[in-house]
Amino acid sequence: MDSEVIKCLIIGSGPAGYTAAIYAARAGLQPVMYQGLQPGGQLTITNDVENYPGYPQGVNGPQMMEDFKSQAARFGTDIRYGIATGVDFSSKPLKVTIDDSHSMEAHTIIIATGASAKWLGLDSEARLNGNGVSACAVCDGFFYRGQEVAIVGAGDTAAEEATYLANLCSKVYMIVRRDEMRASQIMQHRVKNNPKIEVMWNSVTDEILGDQAVEGVRLKNTVTGELTEIPVSGFFVAIGHEPNSKIFLDYINHDEQGYLRTIPGSTKTNVDGVFACGDVQDNEYRQAVTAAGTGCMAALDAERYLVANEIH
Repeated sequence: MDSEVIKCLIIGSGPAGYTAAIYAARAGLQPVMYQGLQPGGQLTITNDVENYPGYPQGVNGPQMMEDFKSQAARFGTDIRYGIATGVDFSSKPLKVTIDDSHSMEAHTIIIATGASAKWLGLDSEARLNGNGVSACAVCDGFFYRGQEVAIVGAGDTAAEEATYLANLCSKVYMIVRRDEMRASQIMQHRVKNNPKIEVMWNSVTDEILGDQAVEGVRLKNTVTGELTEIPVSGFFVAIGHEPNSKIFLDYINHDEQGYLRTIPGSTKTNVDGVFACGDVQDNEYRQAVTAAGTGCMAALDAERYLVANEIH
């Protein structure tokens, strides 16, 4: 298996990865980036981004990621297609396998593989993704102000996002599979006492309705089997996210969900020379701007590690 040794390897290419690349390249680390399965990350399936500073008119998600990519390339980042399929952090230099065929050795590694939203798996959900279907109420709720929307989920995230949407929308239908929620009591209390939220108990999504955009949702009652159609213009999925961290879990400390743990106030992991940034280590905020911030931190942490270890 072919191998090459570099100073800084960045795995992943969302806002965190590209920001890390910009800072690492400007610091002379000559970073190599492998873009991963979804080059540009979750923003490539986001039509409009209105809450990222510097774009007063808003920006299309894929275009924003092209801007990030161009800036990283301008400073000399070696951006490559490919997926990290294995790692060996047991010795130095650190080893990463790309596409099960090519071996890389690096003195520092920045993990920016992000997280993937969990979806229901409906064809209509995939077809209307970005056209009324979203997995981020904080990102996209503003587009539906004054309108009726639905959200599916029964945990704290779903309850929190339903409450957030209720501040913007005229009506929020919360679709819950059983006759109870998993959410904490305080979050349940907020949902049940909000006059703009109607909980659809014992309900699952049978189909999201609409040709070019979401026009409604058809629900199936899990007890009676009865079908009900509700007119909505937005459909939010809040059944969780899954960090793209599987190949690192044998070496990097993580929580029970698989989010990588970093030393508070830094992007350092428990393995010297390995840094984690963006959504792969953040199950709290999951925003492009916070991911970019930790990407900057990771590059600075990597640079300081190389200096401290006199690796030139």
